[in-house]
Amino acid sequence: MTKKITLIGAGIVGVATASYLRRDGHDVTVVDMRPPGEYCSFGNAGILSPGSCVPLATPGIHWKVPGYLADPMGPLTIRWAYLPKAVPWLLRFLAASNPQRVERIADALRPLLRQTFDAYEPLVRDAGVTDLIRKTGYVVAYDKRSSYVGDTLAWKLRRDRGVVVEELDDAGIKSLVPQLTQHYEVGLYLPEQGYVANPERLTKALAARFQRDGGVVRQREVLDIEVGPAGPRALITSAGRMPVETLVICAGSHSNEFSEKLGDRVPLEAERGYHVTYSDPGCTLPMPVFMPEHKFFITPMEMGLRIAGQTEFAGIAAEPDYARADILDKHMRRVFPKISAVDSTKWMGRRPSMPDSLPVIGQGTKFANVYYAFGHGHVGLCSGAPTGRLVADLVAGRKPNIDLTPYRPDRF
Repeated sequence: MTKKITLIGAGIVGVATASYLRRDGHDVTVVDMRPPGEYCSFGNAGILSPGSCVPLATPGIHWKVPGYLADPMGPLTIRWAYLPKAVPWLLRFLAASNPQRVERIADALRPLLRQTFDAYEPLVRDAGVTDLIRKTGYVVAYDKRSSYVGDTLAWKLRRDRGVVVEELDDAGIKSLVPQLTQHYEVGLYLPEQGYVANPERLTKALAARFQRDGGVVRQREVLDIEVGPAGPRALITSAGRMPVETLVICAGSHSNEFSEKLGDRVPLEAERGYHVTYSDPGCTLPMPVFMPEHKFFITPMEMGLRIAGQTEFAGIAAEPDYARADILDKHMRRVFPKISAVDSTKWMGRRPSMPDSLPVIGQGTKFANVYYAFGHGHVGLCSGAPTGRLVADLVAGRKPNIDLTPYRPDRF
């Protein structure tokens, strides 16, 4: 049975979900205050990593955090004025680092993410942008072997779940990415991974195809949700009231604002990340490179080279601190001393992050006409299409191809 569906959010998760719902024949309208792909989906690192099944919180993380915070070139910062508000989320984050819980989280993430290329294939084929999906694998380069040893658990979690990881020496790194001229003590190659050459163009192309197929995109701000005894009845928007029959929340870092109105309080944090894109860098790469000691990716994109990373807790409304992007630029210059920064651009985005690194996917706990698809954190691009397909299965009454119990909104 086809349904009239309203979906809040035009990022990659929202657009992919809308696309799969429309492919099932539903009457789908996407609502967002920005055009498709112009929020967090605009500036991510572009990585498609079916092997990213390791949660951010792993055993021993509480010992590493002080070092990250003390390092002026480190990957993590907390604006101290925001710390009291961040504490509840951070405590849940630390609780998720329990060894048994980490195993369960990895067990849940792997089935979701391993569908990445399969779930994107029909969407990019129909949108005419198969060129954007590059299954090149990526290289991980460690300056020090001791750092690799410190990450033993993370790599074991991947290998135990079938992720192919090949160990490299310095010569092996340079055989795959000869542009890396520094010495690295340990390298890894993950051949089954890949990237998107332009995440913004991908999202916009899928949205354009969705509209050609009869889907509707409305650019307006959702101010409130009118809720009746049986669930949401209308969105109150900057352009007036929009009646609602079935509602899907894919609103990224704003999603918990809407889910709370629908009876589901979710511990979502707007975890901020930064990038610098070099439009004329003077070099290119055959595949992405991950530098784990400083937690950043360098990705070759059709608009140049992009370095992306950093984790900042400052709240959803705080202005960007582009000193964080400057740190990325310093790292880039260390890796590529001759890089040209002419016409380089800086950007900040808000990752919708859950403390256990698992997104919220499923039906609302209070109303049968509400569905959630948000909180994907660092794997939003990777899991966008798989999530969309899962939500379409739920709406259609089909059995999803994975167990969605770990993703339920009331798990905390």
